[in-house]
Amino acid sequence: MIGKISGRIDYRGTDHVLIDVRGVGYVIHVSDRTLAGLPGVGEAVALYTDLLVREDLLQLFGFTSLVEKEWYKLLTSVQGIGAKAAMAILSTLGPDGVSRAIALGDWNAVKAAKGVGPKIAQRVVNELKDKAPAVMAMGGAAPATAPDAADFEVTEPVAVAPAAPPGSGAAQAEALSALQNLGYGPGDAAGAVAEAAGAAPDAVTTDLIRAALKLLAPKG
Repeated sequence: MIGKISGRIDYRGTDHVLIDVRGVGYVIHVSDRTLAGLPGVGEAVALYTDLLVREDLLQLFGFTSLVEKEWYKLLTSVQGIGAKAAMAILSTLGPDGVSRAIALGDWNAVKAAKGVGPKIAQRVVNELKDKAPAVMAMGGAAPATAPDAADFEVTEPVAVAPAAPPGSGAAQAEALSALQNLGYGPGDAAGAVAEAAGAAPDAVTTDLIRAALKLLAPKG
């Protein structure tokens, strides 16, 4: 399994890039959001990858973070969601948006993706809601980093946990962990953190925890 590819961009298509790794070119399909964030032709780049294997097809999909890759894998595990639909959802919402939508049960947000109908969107939310906390907890995983100029290779990804800047997935992951340590269930904690992050995208960990605790407090 090819877990990560590092090289230089030879070509940018509408939904894919061609990455040269020491003379070997890899066509890697990416979401619209990922494509928009990649450097130009000739620049160094690194992507986590997932290989789709069929009888008549071998296709690589690329992601800038392990969280994005994990959501892709979980989305494609849902009946009716193939690689194309999963990439459409990630293009529309991004990995953080997918985390929030599923934690909050917001199937309308999922339905906004091209080619995803209401029944499929509801199925995605229902089947993956219990898995949202685990993926949100990956928020501190480091993005794929480009190699040094002459050091291009195909490797398995290694995740590193950096400090959590305001508004990052890591801040949400830390808030989620704190709430679970306080005894809140994963589902309730994930929903509260997602709602708090949606209301204040630039909030730091402590602010997210305070806001989530208010949401979790007994009403009345």
